Amino acid sequence: MIDPNAFIQANTAVVCHSLVPEVSLHQATEITPIWQATEAWLAATGTEPPFWAFAWPGSAAMARHILDHRALVAGRRVLDFAAGGGLAAIACAIAGAAWVEAADIDPLAIAATGLNAALNGVAVRCSGDVVGQACRWDLILCGDVCYEAPMTGQILPWLRRMATNCEVWIADPGRAYLPHEGLEKMWHREVATSMELEDHATRRVTLWRVLPA
Repeated sequence: MIDPNAFIQANTAVVCHSLVPEVSLHQATEITPIWQATEAWLAATGTEPPFWAFAWPGSAAMARHILDHRALVAGRRVLDFAAGGGLAAIACAIAGAAWVEAADIDPLAIAATGLNAALNGVAVRCSGDVVGQACRWDLILCGDVCYEAPMTGQILPWLRRMATNCEVWIADPGRAYLPHEGLEKMWHREVATSMELEDHATRRVTLWRVLPA
């Protein structure tokens, strides 16, 4: 059995996203090695591809917005949904959230979030699949979650139900499966990204508020 923490530390380096220099993360510095390493893990454990190993533009923009406007999360109970490596969750903890939960179905993402939270000296609760659970948050953050039709179809109805009891934000960099209704635009910004990850050197990230079902 491979130890998740050891795997992450062996296949990443500690770096900062250029947009969020306040937060250090265990990240892939070259794409091919981490994907090849995870293929072996995938074959052994059925784990998801290593989305957690990169700071995607939606999460980076969300984290920057939170750190620039800390009153938005200060004292609130926050969920970073489909958290990956936990960048937005860590930003919320730094900004003074009452408590922060990071949820992801990938056990390597959960391990990475724990390592990253410790690296930044903050506390983040880690959870697996929370879809279908009752609302226990004041704010749910979703960074870049509409990249696949099956996932979008599964999570959006739940997020709309959650929006009757809390705020729900989606930071989206133009993914194909973002719904065209039931969203309220809050702001947008350009975010630099890698041509190895995206088909553009920058992505326009829009922050949307999910309207209740």
